[in-house]
Amino acid sequence: MSIRLKLTLSYAGFLMLAGALLLAAVWVFLLRYVPARAVVTQSGFVPGRDDLVRAFAPAATWALLLLLAFGLVGGWIIAGRILAPLVRITDATRVAANGSLAHRIRLPGRQDEFRELADAFDAMLARLEAQVAEQKRFAANASHELRTPLAITQTLLEVARNDPDQDIGVLVERLSAVNTRAIALTEALLLLSRSDQRSHVREHVDLSLLVDEATETLLPLAERLGVTLEPSGEITPLVGSEALLLQLTTNLVHNAIVHNRPEGGTVWVTTAARPGSVTLCVENTGEWLAPELVPTLTEPFQRATERVHADNAGVGLGLAIVDSITRAHDGTLALVPRADGGLRVTVELPATPAHVDR
Repeated sequence: MSIRLKLTLSYAGFLMLAGALLLAAVWVFLLRYVPARAVVTQSGFVPGRDDLVRAFAPAATWALLLLLAFGLVGGWIIAGRILAPLVRITDATRVAANGSLAHRIRLPGRQDEFRELADAFDAMLARLEAQVAEQKRFAANASHELRTPLAITQTLLEVARNDPDQDIGVLVERLSAVNTRAIALTEALLLLSRSDQRSHVREHVDLSLLVDEATETLLPLAERLGVTLEPSGEITPLVGSEALLLQLTTNLVHNAIVHNRPEGGTVWVTTAARPGSVTLCVENTGEWLAPELVPTLTEPFQRATERVHADNAGVGLGLAIVDSITRAHDGTLALVPRADGGLRVTVELPATPAHVDR
């Protein structure tokens, strides 16, 4: 049976039970004081209990039947009105199941359980729509990025085939560079997928040590580009994936080095411990960034400036990976443009809790 029919029968049954209890109360508190048989007194004729029952029973039966009919009709109408919001939610669910995530219930009326359910469903649809749109945009961008090295490789091979006298050493060097970039892009995509799935192993990590490792690794790149690295800060213990957090730190420092002034740039890397959280702040000099552009930098393959064709330009997933790793560790990521040019990136992560399974 449908919920509406069940509610209707429940409502009608409740009315019938209430009517039966009322008749029972009449019998208990009224008829039991009436003599069993009719008597004649000085004041007149007094009907007996049997006479009253014979006179009252047909009327009571009809009253119960009318009460049953009223309960069924009224219960059906009331149940329909009560379940009307649920019907709208069900229709919206069917529409969403068919692929239309833009539909919203927007249930009017006062705030009740159905309104809360509808609002929660609308919020879920909004999140799903945003995630699907982001996935489609990511797939399109990833396809474009992966197609570029493949197209370059094909062009180089066709040129070599049409020109047998071409220097093989130069061809191999170019193919190696293109292949290296394709491998880096594929590994970045795999890392992004891994961090999104939150499948990392949790362990005790000191973020300040990861900063030292990342800056030491990237120091030759910074010296080659004329950028000064200035790491500083406190011991910052937390629980998370050492490999992912090292990748996060490395990506931030790498981006700060690459997207900097041509000469004489500076990168400040600072760690700090706060009550209940630790922070990593990476700040650099560089070009002036529009405030409306900064929030888009965490999207895959988004860059603040035009594409750089140098080997150290990255694959456009640096901040997207940072954002994903931060969310996988229940942290927050904040990007703020500097007034003098450059960017300040702050990662805040939960500090080591008092009791953690080792």
